[in-house]
Amino acid sequence: MIPYLLVGLAGSLGAMLRYWVGYAFFDDSGLFPYATLTVNLTGSFVLAFFTTGLVKKFSLPGHVKTAIGTGFVGSFTTFSTLSVETVTLFENGHILLGAVYVIVSILGGLAMSRIGFRVQIGEAAR
Repeated sequence: MIPYLLVGLAGSLGAMLRYWVGYAFFDDSGLFPYATLTVNLTGSFVLAFFTTGLVKKFSLPGHVKTAIGTGFVGSFTTFSTLSVETVTLFENGHILLGAVYVIVSILGGLAMSRIGFRVQIGEAAR
């Protein structure tokens, strides 16, 4: 029962942070979905950083890793919003902008994950 509660609590925190980032820093009236791109790129880094290095460094149990990854980061990031925003851009005739959004999201997410892994490797080497 504890793992479910931890995932739920972490998910609640991730969802609230996601809402706050969108509300505090970005205007929904703009054409490009900067808020979603920001949280997805940040989430890619955070997931790699926390689940590779910190969980191992502090010997955190698997249910804590799941709470961080599935709960917090899973609710903070949003693939479904990326998908809907991309389709909306396409339907509104912004094909190039939609394509750029998808490419930056995917390649940027991979790059941010790589950075998250590399930061952990750098920490372990010291």
